[in-house]
Amino acid sequence: MEYFAQHYQVAVIGAGHAGIEAALAAARLGCSTCIFTISADWVGNMPCNPAIGGTSKGHLVREIDALGGEMGIAADRNMIQSRMLNLGKGPAVHSPRAQIDRRNYSAYMKNVIESQENLDLRQAEIVDLQMKDDGIWQLKTKLEAIYTANAVVLATGTFLGGRVYVGDVSYASGPDGLFPATELSCSLKALGIETRRFKTGTPSRVNKRSIDFSQLEVQHGDEKLVRFSDDQSFTPDNSSVCYITYTNEETRDVILDNLDRSPLYSGKIEGIGPRYCPSIEDKVVRFKEKKRHQIFIEPCGKNTQEMYLQGLSSSLPEDVQLKFLHTIPGLEHCQVTRTAYAIEYDCIDPLSLKASLEFLDFPGLFGAGQFNGSSGYEEAAAQGLIAGINAALKVQGKAPFILDRASSYIGTLIDDLVTKGCNEPYRMMTSRSEYRLVLRQDNADQRLMKYGFELGLVSRERYDRMLHKQELVKQEIARAKSTTIHVSNALNEVLVSRETSPVDGGIKLIDLIKRPQLNYALLKPFDSTRPDIPEEIFDLAETEIKYAGYIDRQESQIHEMRRLEKKLLPEDINYTNIEGLRLEAREKLQKIRPANIGQAGRISGVSPADISVLLIYLEKEQGRAGK
Repeated sequence: MEYFAQHYQVAVIGAGHAGIEAALAAARLGCSTCIFTISADWVGNMPCNPAIGGTSKGHLVREIDALGGEMGIAADRNMIQSRMLNLGKGPAVHSPRAQIDRRNYSAYMKNVIESQENLDLRQAEIVDLQMKDDGIWQLKTKLEAIYTANAVVLATGTFLGGRVYVGDVSYASGPDGLFPATELSCSLKALGIETRRFKTGTPSRVNKRSIDFSQLEVQHGDEKLVRFSDDQSFTPDNSSVCYITYTNEETRDVILDNLDRSPLYSGKIEGIGPRYCPSIEDKVVRFKEKKRHQIFIEPCGKNTQEMYLQGLSSSLPEDVQLKFLHTIPGLEHCQVTRTAYAIEYDCIDPLSLKASLEFLDFPGLFGAGQFNGSSGYEEAAAQGLIAGINAALKVQGKAPFILDRASSYIGTLIDDLVTKGCNEPYRMMTSRSEYRLVLRQDNADQRLMKYGFELGLVSRERYDRMLHKQELVKQEIARAKSTTIHVSNALNEVLVSRETSPVDGGIKLIDLIKRPQLNYALLKPFDSTRPDIPEEIFDLAETEIKYAGYIDRQESQIHEMRRLEKKLLPEDINYTNIEGLRLEAREKLQKIRPANIGQAGRISGVSPADISVLLIYLEKEQGRAGK
């Protein structure tokens, strides 16, 4: 029998990476909040790779931290190895990545949620969601408890209508053998929310004792440890070791010989998978000319013998998986502890969302993470944070918090989703941002912490610490401009050894730093006024000095973009009635309902001519309003 349990201002469905950030943000902003999960023992679970960060994803984690989210702190506290990726390239693409103890991370996040004021954790499956006539949302659990909420965040991950595939075997399931959320999927469809099927996969795990490490390449963490957060109260662990091996032609032949047994190629899996994280069978089919593929063997934690085989995602039958694993150097006798699988799940078309991640047609209902068609822990957490903030602001009657493309990777991620949509699981990449030299991972706090502080998610102490760092960078750049480095034989020897021109007199420090071949570390012996400040300050100053011209150019582009973003479009415009718009533009604009001219211009199918028509329309409407 149904019974009324409790009312909350914000309810979050799902306790994965999106749900955690959404619930914590709403609670920290003062809203009574409840987070519902099918299993309270799997809060913050990492069903796929035991790592956080990576190319572009590290940027997202640093931004989450700057806004007052939890993922960066949790990653630092449960880190077992730290690496900075892409150091051989420019600073725009440098990306921190950490191996994580996955079970400790989950336990840490569960404790954070349990300890948070205004937040309740409930182990309960939500099976029905309805919007009542008064605008309040009603949630019903499997055990027939009724909860109500002013706002709801859907962060269902891969649980919604989840179905696992391993060869010919398929069954309803969430990740890691948990129950799927089947009834909720039906409820959303009954509500009028259109869903579609996406797919993702995960590799096998093997027992460390069964690996022959003598055949593997060793990959240690970086000597210089880089944190995701500015919390200096502890030292992250950087002691674990990863390994590298490669598939070979025998591996390829085993897979190709059994391709007819793959549900990906037999037609059993209907969902669309991620292009940038393909299964091993996809790789050997799409890249037949490649004789080998790189495999990373990564520890799942400090207190487990399980090793994760990154790069070997598969949905082939279990016997085929064992056969191709045993062709790989170091894995000839490996013992599989968890079989690889593909999982298909329901998600939405993110074009049905506003930039605040609230549904266009369902006030008070928000989406976040894989529910929105994205992939990855970091993309999920970023959306969860924004959805949770905006759910709280909605309840409090305040304007939504929206980050634009020029402010952050988070802004780029959300704008891509709600403006361009996605036909496959969306993955963040540095190439997606046209302002990536400005949006570096090392300046995320300087770009975004002011917003976290203004919202109330970042403390005064943290914010002041960031302002002090910002001031030190400015002072160092000013010092570099005014400091003269005197000529000497030793200096010229260094310059010539680095294949840059020697000097015949005094030269400003900033002019030496501008040279691509030089840096602060090389010039330290000749810099007599070098202050005693953290190395991070020199790194930031050096980037600003070396790339000043490019940064200025991007700042000009940002100024123009924001000029168009200020030209707001009323929510109630009927684009079908605007003369001069092409038919495709009318249909796209009516569906997406962009908030401003800038967003309208980024919609596929809306041409510059259509934008001119919209600008003329706005001027006419403003003229009528003025009269």
